[in-house]
Amino acid sequence: MTSVLIGKKAPTFCAKAVADGRIIDQISLEEFQGKFVVLFFYPLDFTFVCPTELHAFQQQLPEFEKRGAQIIGCSVDSHYAHYAWQEMPKARGGIEGVRYPIISDLSKEIARDYQVLKEDEGVAYRGLFIIDRQGVIRHQLVNDLPLGRSVEEVLRTLDALIHFEQHGEVCPANWHAGSKSMRPTQEGLISYFTAPHVLN
Repeated sequence: MTSVLIGKKAPTFCAKAVADGRIIDQISLEEFQGKFVVLFFYPLDFTFVCPTELHAFQQQLPEFEKRGAQIIGCSVDSHYAHYAWQEMPKARGGIEGVRYPIISDLSKEIARDYQVLKEDEGVAYRGLFIIDRQGVIRHQLVNDLPLGRSVEEVLRTLDALIHFEQHGEVCPANWHAGSKSMRPTQEGLISYFTAPHVLN
């Protein structure tokens, strides 16, 4: 059963991957120390909801890069399957053009470490983790298999984390970059509710 990993060190991994049309013999979480990491799991290659998510992350890749964040995908398929899928055009359900690393978790060890493995089917739920620059998990989201994720919401959450780190102010419901945040005090809450909510 999935449990909360917030505030804990992200489980390390070292695995084969595919990135930018080439096979990588070894990729590890440690090599991205000092960057934000958005690690997302999806059930299987050559499926239906999955390619829409992978392309959605690719479409917003420049926005993640501007924020100093590394996108990493992961499924229980082999790196050879990832490579073949990456060679398949988008119009045929493939992920041609996806450049960020996609990890092979053939042993299912990474999905199990992140507690997103659906044991009865041997695939990962749609788990997503934002890992900060010190390697600590700061955001965790797990969707059931039929439910695709919002990449815009991942960016919004990452912006909120960056804003908190830079300013020490917390981000209320539906906060977006440029909107009003608040001090984490009773006075800050009252000020938030009573002040005009205008974009900075």
